[in-house]
Amino acid sequence: MPSADEQAAAWGIQVDYESATGEPVRPPERTLDHVLGVLAGAGGDERPEERRCFVTIRPGHCDLPDGVPEGVDLHLEDGTDLGPVDSLPPDLPVGYHELVGFDGVGTTLAVAPAVAHLPDDLRTWGWAVQLYAARSRSSWGHGDLADAAALGGWSAGHGGRPTLQLNPLHASNPSPAPRDSPYFASSRCFRSPLYLRVEDVPGASDHDAVAGLAQRGRALSSERVIDRSQVLAAKREALALLFDQPRGGARDRAEQALAADPVLAAWAAFCAAVEVHGGSWSAWPAELRRPDGPGWPALRRREAARIALHAWLQYLVADQLGALAGTVPLIHDVAIGTDPDGFDAWYWQDAHVLDGTRIGAPPDQFNTQGQDWGLPPLHPWALREARYEPVIRALRAAAEHGAGLRMDHVMGLFRLFWIPPGEGAAAGAYVRYPSSDLLDVLVIESVRAGAFVVGEDLGTVEPGVREEMAARRMLGYRVLLLEEEPASALPELALSAATTHDLPTVPGFWTGADLAAQERLGLHPNVEDTVASRERLARHIEASDDTPIAEVVERTYRLLGASPSRVAVGQLDDPAGVEERPNMPGTTDEWPNWRLALPRPLEDLLADPSVVAAAAALSSGRTG
Repeated sequence: MPSADEQAAAWGIQVDYESATGEPVRPPERTLDHVLGVLAGAGGDERPEERRCFVTIRPGHCDLPDGVPEGVDLHLEDGTDLGPVDSLPPDLPVGYHELVGFDGVGTTLAVAPAVAHLPDDLRTWGWAVQLYAARSRSSWGHGDLADAAALGGWSAGHGGRPTLQLNPLHASNPSPAPRDSPYFASSRCFRSPLYLRVEDVPGASDHDAVAGLAQRGRALSSERVIDRSQVLAAKREALALLFDQPRGGARDRAEQALAADPVLAAWAAFCAAVEVHGGSWSAWPAELRRPDGPGWPALRRREAARIALHAWLQYLVADQLGALAGTVPLIHDVAIGTDPDGFDAWYWQDAHVLDGTRIGAPPDQFNTQGQDWGLPPLHPWALREARYEPVIRALRAAAEHGAGLRMDHVMGLFRLFWIPPGEGAAAGAYVRYPSSDLLDVLVIESVRAGAFVVGEDLGTVEPGVREEMAARRMLGYRVLLLEEEPASALPELALSAATTHDLPTVPGFWTGADLAAQERLGLHPNVEDTVASRERLARHIEASDDTPIAEVVERTYRLLGASPSRVAVGQLDDPAGVEERPNMPGTTDEWPNWRLALPRPLEDLLADPSVVAAAAALSSGRTG
């Protein structure tokens, strides 16, 4: 009989792990018991079943995978049926094919290159943009895709071919009060209409009522704290008017999209159900709580107009995003998880753990209480049984119209920190994921889209993760404020930045305003490490306490621009002098997380000498 630790290990649970400071940590026994119960189920099987439902080969491999008998039928992803085969064609396309045996049970055959897409000449600079915060005078209280185009066009005049790294554009539930965090999405497969420029929608310029709503929307920018509820209400009213106009063929395009993509059809119907029954699908009528529930045909008939509108909104966002991508290369951010009340958790609910377990991170030097992200984990074994469809869909959506993919918390491809219901972040345990399969899926989507991969590998990173990423030609993520070595020692295979949305801005870090805010909020910041980091930065940029903050930013960005890293990004908050970080981990209502706009309109910021100087410093030595 295996011991409890052996049984936990068989299901991928780490019964001990190394903390960010190198100390061994064993999760509480109640945590280990809970996680094992979730993974193994009520039966508590000795070992998980390992059915060969997903296998990977490299291009040109001709032998059938081990354990797959000769004579299986081979169905290609494009619909071609090659019939029974004893070996594999050497020119099998990159992608996902199907092997069907005599018992009718299929195996996904993934053909994955060894390395991700990475242009040999990639050496560029750009901005990491919280797009909602980058408002122009034309914005409706919330930055949009036209604002991104303006920033990209301006940046192109400052050297090379810059890029924009955007926050996740994932869709929230279409409830009257949308989630503020772009990392707490209803779906990673669809995009938020909040980023639409309404005036660029066909027919908007001819509609008097839309002009009135535009005036109301622009007035929302008078407050620095973004009110997404008001933004959504104004944009939704305007877009509904445009959808209902007789010209433009909006309904025809929506119907075509619904017929072509069953997952889009499910998303649009889900959005209609949210509007009718509320934002928590677990509280809906029983016949709608599952995608195959018996209540859906009637709802689709009854709410056909709502459903078509939501499909059309996705068409519009894709259209405007494609236009933006034609003017500036984009790096799209893929969040680590989704809202338990959202579409992905509903549509793929058998692959999610929805008992109140959340994912997060253990305590580290900058988050001494640990982090609880409130997101449900994917069940690693059920995810494999689902042939990784939730992940493939998310990656494909992000890679569309993208030059790069930023994988938030890339360590989640290897292991995730599970926090049981009722427990704090420090009481979590790590659960392993099928990293080889997930990395192969990531490489497939990268190569097919022609998008390089950036893995955000900050925090507690176990040995081997960065080495595996480098072997697959993926860029790591380096933050100058966290580095002990100077910028000249940053790795080549990296996207390097001064800071991130979860860390202090350069002004907040330099002046001590961020440290004071953490202490005021009772977050128990690591003062010693923060002071030491500031002293290191001061040495690297040769600055003193009386060095003007604009010069501190410019010198910091010049070091980044000259670094060996393939990509160097800044954020407008720094040269704009913003001391508040976009997100303060460990807080909810105590801090305006994800709601702070930049302090001035985008047009004014781009004319600011400090922003111009920062762009020149960052772009120096880069040819794009």
